[in-house]
Amino acid sequence: MNNNLNETQYFGRGGHEPENEAKRILLSVSTALCEKGYNPVNQIVGYILSGDPTYITSYLNARAMIRKLERDELLEELVKDYLNRNT
Repeated sequence: MNNNLNETQYFGRGGHEPENEAKRILLSVSTALCEKGYNPVNQIVGYILSGDPTYITSYLNARAMIRKLERDELLEELVKDYLNRNT
């Protein structure tokens, strides 16, 4: 860990899942949530903030899929997509 608070630290994924795997999972989970009548944004945010998998329906295996990834990987994919669309 960098002890100098004046230097920027780097955050990276390392050797985890391929980048598009997080996107594929997020889209599949979103579809399952919509089909069950939930607001996917609210439910996914709740899951990312709390780590509680019960925010995600088990319908279409969505809960098991989203738990394959770390929450920071999901957040990274969301931020990356947002920046790609808005810069």
